[in-house]
Formats: sequence, C-alpha cells, structure tokens
Amino acid sequence: MHVAATGRTLGRAHGPYTLYDLDALPEDGRRYELADGWLTELPGDVWHDHAAERLKEILKDAARQADADVHVAGAPQDVTTGAGVRKPDVFAVARDVARLALERRTRTYYGPDLIFVAEVVTPRTGNEQTDRVRKVEEYAATGIPHYWLVDLEPRPAVTLLELADGRYEIVRRVRAGEAVEVARPFPIAFDPARLSEME
Repeated sequence: MHVAATGRTLGRAHGPYTLYDLDALPEDGRRYELADGWLTELPGDVWHDHAAERLKEILKDAARQADADVHVAGAPQDVTTGAGVRKPDVFAVARDVARLALERRTRTYYGPDLIFVAEVVTPRTGNEQTDRVRKVEEYAATGIPHYWLVDLEPRPAVTLLELADGRYEIVRRVRAGEAVEVARPFPIAFDPARLSEME
C-alpha cells in the first residue's frame, strides 16, 4: 500500500485510482470524488454544508406539497457518471429508483436515473472550476435534465440550467430577494436568501 497525495493509504502510489481505492478510504468525515482515475477531496465548510442542507429541505418540502413521485438526496451518496463517481450536494431521483437502491442497500445511484442535480459552489477552490465547467459537461453527457449552480457570495443566487440537445442552457439566474419559480422537475418556489438563513 502506498500513500497518495491526499495523505491516505491507497493501493497505488500515483494513480490512476479505482472505485476500490475510493471505498478503502477511511471514514473520517472527508468526502472524495473519483473522476478519470483521480481522487479529489471535496471542500466543505459550514456555509457550504448549511446551504446544501437548506436546499435539500426546501426541495423535499416542495416535492411533498406537489405530491411528486421523487426522492431528494445528496452527499455522501454517490452518483456514477461517465467520468467516475461524483457526490452531488443535492439531487433527485424517481421514488421507485430510491426504493430499489434501499432494497439493494446500495449507496450509489446510476447517473442517468437523476432528474435533477445541484452543486453549491465553493469559491476560490479547484472545485469551483469543476462545478462550473467540468460538471456542466459531465452531467449533460450523463443526461441529467436539470442542473443548478448555487452561489453563496456575495449573496445567495441560483443559476438554473436545463438540458437541450445534449447541452445545458442557462434558463435564468435568480438572486436573493427574487423567487426561483419552476414547474419542472416538480413545482418549486423559494427565495435563494433562504439558503443562508439560520433557523
């Protein structure tokens, strides 16, 4: 066993890494993604994690109110894409897909089963480029119909992208004080300012 640049013990010193290497990482609260054979530690901070949890709550409430047949989840659950394994901050799948995953006791969802995905951008990190560029291409290639980018600075804002002809198109950018109002993947309405509110 060798120590990788992450400081963790892995099966090979310099990659490429596999799903087995990802699974072998210790449960120490850190989160990693695997893309094109390389492990990347996901940055996380109090504000990022709080916004992701708030968005999950908002979407779960909206799905209940709409009686939508969906399950809203997010990290630390895995999603497979053509590039490897991602841990989206928030995503939604059909309820029967979630039920089957629970029955099989799998923590990994198949990317094309996702109907919605959102990433909370951590500015000034390598993951900012991944969320804004790499995942835009990757999630589009996977066929996920809706992708939201959530920015927290200087005030919360949500950029809504929808899949059209195999590419994402920006539908709208909604800032704090305005309302995200969409009918798909199910009716959702909220002010992005809620993502930074403490209860």
